[in-house]
Amino acid sequence: MPELTDGHKVLIQALISRGPLSEKDFHAIFNGVTGKDPANHQQLFNDYLLKINKELSHVQCELRGCRNQNDGQVFYGFVNNVSDNQSELGTKYSVPQIAFYKCIIEAIVQDATAEGCISDIDALNIRLENQMLNGAVSQSQHNSLGVPAAFRNFSISQKEKTLEQLVRDKWLCSIPDGKIGLGVRSFLDLRGWFRSNDIPSCEVCNEAAVKAESCPNDDCNVRIHQYCLNKRFSQKKIKLVCPSCGQQWRCVLPKAEEIVEEDAQDVQIQSQPLLRPMTKLRSRAAANADALLVSSSQGPPHSSDFIASSSQGAPHSSDCRRTTRSSARLRS
Repeated sequence: MPELTDGHKVLIQALISRGPLSEKDFHAIFNGVTGKDPANHQQLFNDYLLKINKELSHVQCELRGCRNQNDGQVFYGFVNNVSDNQSELGTKYSVPQIAFYKCIIEAIVQDATAEGCISDIDALNIRLENQMLNGAVSQSQHNSLGVPAAFRNFSISQKEKTLEQLVRDKWLCSIPDGKIGLGVRSFLDLRGWFRSNDIPSCEVCNEAAVKAESCPNDDCNVRIHQYCLNKRFSQKKIKLVCPSCGQQWRCVLPKAEEIVEEDAQDVQIQSQPLLRPMTKLRSRAAANADALLVSSSQGPPHSSDFIASSSQGAPHSSDCRRTTRSSARLRS
């Protein structure tokens, strides 16, 4: 089997050293390496990514791509798929910081309104006492009440610094009006965690609908990403109704030229076709194409192990309560 060329290695190194790259930036690097624009040479672009992922699979890593649900932009990155005790040694985050991050993730994904964020005040008020991580805290770290000392002493100032670090590393993002949402690295690295924890998926693309629009019918659980709504309802033959219950959907469609631009982006990331509903069997061709979906991690391969540990399932905290859409609307 032929080895990876210098061009393949440049693409890998760019994602490792620079972290998540936007579609525009990653395509620019590919153009510089090959002299070809992916927009006009999609098959060459796909072949490059397929070959890279085939080789990276031997070390349980991959390139992956996804949309940032906060703005709908496409990103690419390098992901480490290993999650074990050895790989966890590579993370720069402490056990309390990881527990704090998991609590934030839970609070965001369990929100029935699918706003995709929580207030920074709510984040700082998260308590870690009940976050007993399986295997992450040794018996010697527990006091007589069974609460890890590191969790008990995790102060507000430490939480603030951790939030800043998580935002800087793109695990989280800062949203206007004092809110915290998932960063692009979380959308890339936690795809498997979303699925294994039954996070509701988008009716159109079948990816986790962490930040999405909910059906106006309170009895209907359908969620659709805003960018998926734009694409679906921009089609003249599609009625502005929920695809499940038929309820009239309230949405403001962008201008025609913006729809055309989004469609062009979709063509660019068809290295993995849109996923079909999970209940349907997928063809071998579609499964093979999934290997092309490229994700983003900043730093060396083991840096994503900080999040990979979450893929084993996050414990539920009493501070991360589920809310119904009705109760959430009453509060607002």
